[in-house]
Amino acid sequence: MKIEIPYGNGIDTVEVAEKNIEQIILPNAVQSADEMETIRGAIFKPLGTPGLQEFLKGRKNILLIVNDATRPTPTERVLEIIYPELKGRNFKILIATGSHRAPTQEEYDFIFGMRHSELKDRIHVHDAKKSECYSLGKTRHGNALMLNTLVREADAIIPIGSIEPHYFAGYTGGRKSFMPGVASYDCITANHRLAISRAAQAMVLKGNPVAEEFDDAQKILEKLNIFAIMTVLDGEHRVYAAAAGDLKESFYSLLAKADEVFVVPIKKLADIVVTVALEPNDIDLYQSQKALDNGKTALKDGGIIILVSACRSGIGSQAFMDLLCSETSCKAVIEKLDREYKLGYHKAGKMAEIGVKAQMWAVTPLDKNLIRKAHMRPFDSVSAAVAEALREKGPDAKVTFIMDGGLTIPRLAAT
Repeated sequence: MKIEIPYGNGIDTVEVAEKNIEQIILPNAVQSADEMETIRGAIFKPLGTPGLQEFLKGRKNILLIVNDATRPTPTERVLEIIYPELKGRNFKILIATGSHRAPTQEEYDFIFGMRHSELKDRIHVHDAKKSECYSLGKTRHGNALMLNTLVREADAIIPIGSIEPHYFAGYTGGRKSFMPGVASYDCITANHRLAISRAAQAMVLKGNPVAEEFDDAQKILEKLNIFAIMTVLDGEHRVYAAAAGDLKESFYSLLAKADEVFVVPIKKLADIVVTVALEPNDIDLYQSQKALDNGKTALKDGGIIILVSACRSGIGSQAFMDLLCSETSCKAVIEKLDREYKLGYHKAGKMAEIGVKAQMWAVTPLDKNLIRKAHMRPFDSVSAAVAEALREKGPDAKVTFIMDGGLTIPRLAAT
């Protein structure tokens, strides 16, 4: 059986005997209505707040908070609907980079589409290390919620986000527009350190220390004037569902919709899992790690997980790679993480947890020696990696392919 694997701008065709294929996993097929009508319906029938026109009435300093290019959020489509309400008003746009770098020109076009040239003078990029921030209060862990001062200056704030399962925060979207989106570096570091906890998992909110801190941030943010616009996309990045209005209500109302798309039941664990990081998760190795973390849930202990990612911008976080490469075993990486923490180390820790239980292989254009130091076995093609994995695991080994590993969560069905 021939299976076409997206890799960068091309396709890598893998031929595998049908007896060896356990499952080919895609996001669940859902019935999406007209995208613009879905977004418009949410915006003009908001949850827990006045309508957008009433919300903006008399406001003099409006701030839009939008995601960077590491999320597939349909920012351009949302702007198309709300722009008539903003035109002629004083508004700014803040890109919620979290601890990521500023967008490239290509990424600005990805975020804003044809509106970029019209909006570019209004756009500000959050820099966690350099942007001036102010404190709104503290979380239960004593972490000061330090946000970009553009938030303080605004008398109306419109965060635009998308919701999908997140490997340690439970879910993206909602309050994440603010923290880590426009938070200070120290604030993000303190929050992400909590991701080391085994309770910090995809789709887990209760008992997840990261999600609980986001809950605390959400309560603190209630003092602000916020009209949130949140979406859930289907497997083709079309808008499947949307909600707007109250930050908390719009977030929680969409979680079940996100599960409908991205949580895929599986009957058995596989000996080999091929997990593909698609755009925008293939932007770098740091972001592609999500595909590994999601893919591990379909893998037997002692199995082989093969990450496929174009890593278009290289590694991503240097601290993440430094920790991975600093020790001779994944066990030693985890032990080092118990002794010290820098932002980015949590990703290395999550990868090391996989490496303790399974082999990690990678099909990427990154330097092979670097990949080996990061406890992964490099390959030039998916077909070569799968063929070698089958030779190692034997003629009856089972392979599961996860075609959008950055977003799709395999879940073993209860027996």
